[in-house]
Amino acid sequence: MSSPPVPSAAASVPLIEGMLARRTTNGPFRPDPVSREHQHLLLRVAQAAPSHFNSQPWRFILIEDPQTIAEIARISGESMTELIEAGVFFERYRRYFRFSEAEMEERRDGIHIDHLPGPLRPFTRQVFSDAGLRVMRQLGVPKRLGEDNRRLVAGSPLLLAALLDKSEYRPGELSAFYSVFGLGAAMENIWNAVGALGMGIQFISTPMEIPRQWQAIGALLDVPDDLELMAVYRLGYLPHEQKRPSIDWSSRHRKRLSQFVARERWGEPEEGGEEAE
Repeated sequence: MSSPPVPSAAASVPLIEGMLARRTTNGPFRPDPVSREHQHLLLRVAQAAPSHFNSQPWRFILIEDPQTIAEIARISGESMTELIEAGVFFERYRRYFRFSEAEMEERRDGIHIDHLPGPLRPFTRQVFSDAGLRVMRQLGVPKRLGEDNRRLVAGSPLLLAALLDKSEYRPGELSAFYSVFGLGAAMENIWNAVGALGMGIQFISTPMEIPRQWQAIGALLDVPDDLELMAVYRLGYLPHEQKRPSIDWSSRHRKRLSQFVARERWGEPEEGGEEAE
């Protein structure tokens, strides 16, 4: 049997360009329903991901019912308000925040906080300190951010819950790593594909930070005991113009090859290649 033809470089360019252009959508989607054809296409690219022994441990729930979306949105917004109000979110993730273009250019990782409500702009670098948190509370920022989060989720025409089969996902065993790795590959396939369909995607992360809220979403979705709810995402078609949230950031920097790649052994950084944009 002859080997399949090797794709030419030119044929692979659109795929690679699409991957390099991948973005997370922080703003709202159009209200248009996501077509069933596009939903199934996204799940087919997820299905094409590699998995340990072809175990395909992922399971998905497509959520379009407005009441279910509204309830998940409520939980997400409440979670955001609670996390910001208590300072928990900033304490957990402070090490990823960058406050200037120069800092971002040097590190080339994390997120550059470059968009804040007017009253907070004079306190940009201190906004996540204890003093900044007091100012945020006084200005009602936690509730405002929670409401922004609720509206974003509520206005999404499609939510996607990602789950793992517990017969494969067994924490403490290698199978757990393989399963999470496989689900990550499946979701990355979806993330890379949405752009070609004029769509965007964002992780709904705040309920995961609060166990009781995450359990509430699991109950809402009737997740059975033999499945583990791992993540929920919002998806939709992109509007022509994106309005930025109250607090937003830029995270387009990527490390240069020499910052994350070694050749032969660690300590010998790889040089050359295209510089990260």
